[in-house]
Amino acid sequence: MAQTKRHKVFISYHHDQDQRYKEKFVRMMGDHIVDGSVNTEIDDDQLPVERTLQIIREEHISTASVMVVLIGRCTWRRKYVDWEIGAALRCTDTNPRCGLLGIILPDHPDYDSDEYDPHLIPPRLADNSDGDNSFAQIHDWPDPWRTNDVKKWIHKAFLRQKKTPWPDNSREYFTKSRTTPCARGWQS
Repeated sequence: MAQTKRHKVFISYHHDQDQRYKEKFVRMMGDHIVDGSVNTEIDDDQLPVERTLQIIREEHISTASVMVVLIGRCTWRRKYVDWEIGAALRCTDTNPRCGLLGIILPDHPDYDSDEYDPHLIPPRLADNSDGDNSFAQIHDWPDPWRTNDVKKWIHKAFLRQKKTPWPDNSREYFTKSRTTPCARGWQS
C-alpha cells in the first residue's frame, strides 16, 4: 500500500467542550500529522475582525496543509471556529488555502446518522460540504479508532483543495459567538 503524505494539520474545535477529543485526535494520529493548532485564544476584544482573521491566518494556519474541524454539539456557535475556517479558505500570495475536513464527534446529535443537519455544524463548513465533489467532506469520529482511514481523509482533503471548485467563503463572519442553545437543547 502506498504511503500517504504526512500533513501539517490545523485542528479547529470548541476549546471549552471538545478539548479531550482534540487531545485524543493528536495522540491517536501520533507522528502521522504535525499539529499546528492554536492552543490559546487570541485576545480580539480591541481588534477588528479582519485583523483577527489576518493573525489567525498568518501566525497559526499559514503552514497548515489541511484544517480538521472537530464538530461537537456546540461547535457551530463559536466565532473562532468560523474565523478559523474562513482564514483556511482564503488564498493569498503568501498563504495558500488549506484542505478542509469535518469530523462529527460522538456527543453530536447527528453522530452515526446517515445524514447531518447542516444547522448543527459550523455554517462555513456546511457551505462547502454539499455533495461528493464538494470542497470539504464530513465524516463521523471513527469508533474504534482507525488511523489509516483518518490519514486517507486528511490526504483527500489536501488533494481536493487543488482539484475542486473555488470554496464558498462569502458568508458574513461571526462578530461574536452565538448564544442560542446548542444542538437539541444542550447548553455550552
